[in-house]
Parts: sequence; C-alpha cells; structure tokens
Amino acid sequence: MDQDQHYQQKKEDPSLRLFVVLSKAYRSITDQVKRDIQEQGLNPTEFGVLEMLYHQGEQPLQKIGDKILLASGSITYVVDKLQQKGLLERKPCPNDRRITYAAISDEGCKLLQSIFPDHWKKIEEITGGLSNEEKEELIPLLKKLGQYADQLG
Repeated sequence: MDQDQHYQQKKEDPSLRLFVVLSKAYRSITDQVKRDIQEQGLNPTEFGVLEMLYHQGEQPLQKIGDKILLASGSITYVVDKLQQKGLLERKPCPNDRRITYAAISDEGCKLLQSIFPDHWKKIEEITGGLSNEEKEELIPLLKKLGQYADQLG
C-alpha cells in the first residue's frame, strides 16, 4: 500500500473522523462556556467547585478533586481562592481531623443563584445547533463512548 492509499484509508476511518469532530466540537463549546463563566469573575474550575457544592452539599476536599479531576494541590489552591472571595468555607470533620470539608457559603449561594439562570440560557444557546430530539439521541451515545473509554484504562 502506498502512502496516498494509506492516508486515504485513515481519512475515511470513522473512528478518526469521530475523534476529530468530537474534539473540535468540545473545544468550541468549552471556549464559549469558559468565556461566559469568566464574565462572572470566576474561572471554570472555581465555577465547577461552587456548582458541585451548591447541588451536592459540603464535600471532603479530596472528593472534590476526584469529581473535578484536579490534583490535591490544585484543589487546595482553588478552595483557598474561593474562601478568600467569601464564596465557600472550610469545615473540619468532627470525627477525623485529617479530613476537611468545603461548603458553599451564603455569599456563594447568592452568586450562583444570580448567575446560573443566564449561564443556563448561554448553554441552551451554545447547544442550539441541535434540536431537543437530537440532543436526546446524542446523550446516551456520548455517555456510552465515555464509559467505554474509561474502561480501557
């Protein structure tokens, strides 16, 4: 097989095309979301931590790192910044001094309640290129793909 045939075969491979299209779509969507969040004075990681605490209640710092996929040093930095802004509080675990919880503060709740409706509208706008039916079809497919990739290693 010569080089041109090999390139053409790669170009037609749906796995490679899916990866490229998915990567480009992800980048475009996350760039838009990132811009929207930054207009609210937060970075995406700070927003993710606040949103998790808002919806799931206080969490051990390590659990936040696992859910947001950050190293423990990075989580400490993000939590420090959010605490300095008055948006969350650290709470020691009464049963285990080694564990510290993060909890969203009243100020953090107010901030999320004020920005989330517009953020939600922005996400609807960003994903507006698909009908609701198309979104519903795509969700289980992408979930299946992600779960399979997770199992690989």
